[in-house]
Amino acid sequence: MPVWVAAAAHVAAEALAGMEFKESQEIYLPDQDKAIFVPVSSAAVLNNGIEAIGISHCNSGLSLDITRNLEIWVSIKYQDLHYSSPNEWLQINGGQGVGKMNVNGQICISEFARKLLDLNLQSFKKPQKILRLEVIFPCGKKLAERTSNSSFGVVDGLALIGMQAEVKKSASPDQLQKTIELLKEKCSKPNFKGDLIFVLGENGLDIALKHGLNEGLIVKTGNWLGPLLVAAAETGVKQLLIWGYHGKLIKLAGGIFHTHHHLADARIEILIALAVKTSVPHNLIKVITQASSIESALLMMEEHDPLRAQKLWFDLASLIEYRSIEYVKRYAFAIKIGSVLFDRQRKLRWAGSCGLQMIKSLDLTLEV
Repeated sequence: MPVWVAAAAHVAAEALAGMEFKESQEIYLPDQDKAIFVPVSSAAVLNNGIEAIGISHCNSGLSLDITRNLEIWVSIKYQDLHYSSPNEWLQINGGQGVGKMNVNGQICISEFARKLLDLNLQSFKKPQKILRLEVIFPCGKKLAERTSNSSFGVVDGLALIGMQAEVKKSASPDQLQKTIELLKEKCSKPNFKGDLIFVLGENGLDIALKHGLNEGLIVKTGNWLGPLLVAAAETGVKQLLIWGYHGKLIKLAGGIFHTHHHLADARIEILIALAVKTSVPHNLIKVITQASSIESALLMMEEHDPLRAQKLWFDLASLIEYRSIEYVKRYAFAIKIGSVLFDRQRKLRWAGSCGLQMIKSLDLTLEV
């Protein structure tokens, strides 16, 4: 997404400078010699020539990307404000549909995106003037409801957190192979003792590191969990902790070991099946059937019966462990697998019986 934001900002800056509109913008990437050409839709000068807007449409090349064809607006103008540091000449603000950090209301933007904008707007820098950008995703707030942004503490829209110009496909076979190579590298270290931690995605990695987990034991996974479990056992892992968001890991309890939401979902159905199996009262099962998401099911159950809700989720964590162990056994490997689940508030909430033992050895406790 950052490259399309940069392209919209660049064409807006050109319009403000009175330059002719170019439908393909030359965008330079940090630490790379070659530029790329990014299409834009339009640009216009506003407010009697003191402001301009550029529009582009995001296209990652992935047919199953929710930001595909996302319309991006960037408005740009100069302000007569003095700044004390050379780095303060560019001010990036989040408008409608752009995610903000819940703790301080600041735009949620990656360092890569900042560097990209800084690099490509340098030619429009003016002495003792701040160049003020406002990024707008008109449909961003609605699209954000289909993401796990709130697990990062991001509200009101889509986060601008791309880390590179090319999209990493967490569901692609290439990404699986890279993760297996990383796993083998970790297991080949002289100090490897058979312990490993799988964390799901950037969110899982961020939370794991903030809880002080040993980075040397961590492998960040994508959606190919089944093959990775087998690869871990095959490589000599004896004890594996799976650490992730409940909305992802619940799929393992249903025997779904590729967790991309476009491949399979069934999360509510898995929770209902477990509730029936563990004799949850009918009134609570009905609550689950009315939920629009796993998180809302959890909150609704906790409101009706907190103790029963806690037990169901601990049962779920244990089922994740059982199904994962059984999955690996199909390939004639034995491995101890524990699970730890966090919620949308980034709290460690549940663990299976093996997971509880493992986090105790890591001096961690669950948050009620």
